[in-house]
Amino acid sequence: MKKKTIWTIATIMGLSFLALLFLQVSYIEEMVRMKKEQFDESVYRALYQASRNLGLNDTLRDLEKDINAKENKKGKDINVDDGMMATQTHQGTAADTNGKMYSTFELKAMKTKPSLTPKAMILKSDNGSISQTKKSMQEMVRNRYIYQKSMLDEVVYNILYSASNKPLKDRINFKMLDQDLKAEMMNNGINIPYHFTVSTQDGREVYRCPDYSDEGEENTYAQVLFRNDPQTKMGVVKVHFPDMNSYIFSSVRFMVPSIAFTLILLVTFIFTIVIIFRQKRYSEIKNDFINNMTHELKTPIASISLAAQMLNDDSVKKSEAMLKHLSGIVTDESKRLRFLVEKVLQMSMFDRKKAVFKKKKLDLNEMVENVANSFTLRVEHTGGKIYTSIEAIDSAMYVDEVHFQNVINNLIDNAVKYRKQDKPLDIYLRTWNDNEFLYLSIKDTGIGIKKENLKKVFEKFYRVHTGNRHDVKGFGLGLAYVKKIINLHNGEIHVDSEYGVGTKFIIKLPVIKED
Repeated sequence: MKKKTIWTIATIMGLSFLALLFLQVSYIEEMVRMKKEQFDESVYRALYQASRNLGLNDTLRDLEKDINAKENKKGKDINVDDGMMATQTHQGTAADTNGKMYSTFELKAMKTKPSLTPKAMILKSDNGSISQTKKSMQEMVRNRYIYQKSMLDEVVYNILYSASNKPLKDRINFKMLDQDLKAEMMNNGINIPYHFTVSTQDGREVYRCPDYSDEGEENTYAQVLFRNDPQTKMGVVKVHFPDMNSYIFSSVRFMVPSIAFTLILLVTFIFTIVIIFRQKRYSEIKNDFINNMTHELKTPIASISLAAQMLNDDSVKKSEAMLKHLSGIVTDESKRLRFLVEKVLQMSMFDRKKAVFKKKKLDLNEMVENVANSFTLRVEHTGGKIYTSIEAIDSAMYVDEVHFQNVINNLIDNAVKYRKQDKPLDIYLRTWNDNEFLYLSIKDTGIGIKKENLKKVFEKFYRVHTGNRHDVKGFGLGLAYVKKIINLHNGEIHVDSEYGVGTKFIIKLPVIKED
């Protein structure tokens, strides 16, 4: 599958997952917002009804009190009037408009308070006419209604303009208020714990629940009590819901696993895409490896084959110089084949992710001298020279001879491969030590490494781009192998390079101190 196709599929799937995640989050936000609005509306409705009930109860108490007082006063007035009527029975008489004779007290009573006119007097004044009696009864009812309405108006007037003079604590039954709040909350579908406090408009607290908390003002709702009172005498009830957030989010709690699974799928998808690209990269690298290995093997095999053919020539056998040259070619190309085989073995070691070391005590100075001598001819062939500076006093190290020697060989071989064309190559080998570590530096005057490539040179299969030059082709295993071997020997390796000037590798190993 082409990389472009993989990127297209990955982009579409990634955007789909992100869109799904966005829709889920938006749905949760909308559900929370709607639940919060519903909760606010229900709470305010419950508070309003509880406040209204409180005002009605307060008005009812005052109304009953004033009506009782008025009725008592009315009873006293009736008793006084009856006494006066009894004492004035024998007063003078007089005729009404119909010519009927009544006492002066009866006439006065009928004129001032028709509702108190005795039935006997009504029947007495009737000439036998039923209509006249009905008319008199209607007049009595009307007068009675007017009297009671005026009394009720007076009572209501007194309530409206005198109730606010009482302090809040005397007007509110806090236990009844709590019951009303609970009942109204239940009626509006709210069944979660709450605490409330009652205060005046200026902030003076009248009542406070033991568990009331001021934390979380967004969870507190306020309602005015006794709206008809002057503003300075109004009360305020504040209700706090400590578990409001849990109540609101409980409606969308089922969406949390959905979002979690979506995130897991998204992470898994990203990881899968990364693995696909990595495997594709490794596949391409292995194909390049096979192609490069085939090309690299063909050259020494062809050289050895050609040398063997020339050795079979009788004229060549007679020339000692030619025999020496051909034997040298066979030797060099054999070494080259051995080096290529070692590269394959290095790759195999990476695949197994394990290595078997045969460590022993060796001398770094001696190993450096031997490696330098083996590369002298190759370096001098470029017109340059290899220099050694042996400064280490405590040069003993505990390493695997084969692998550590391959480390030095790889570094010098890279210096030769990545040299400047048509310019001499100089290589500087230096050893030194301090109290804790043993150091080896390998410096060259090659083409150098760009800064953007320095962090990747130790990665497996990574090769610095140098064009399509045959002499710098490789497999991207050399420096990765070097770093792994150094790390397995409890050492460190650092690289410092300037493009166009050269490269310097520094190896640091623990010092083995003599007893």
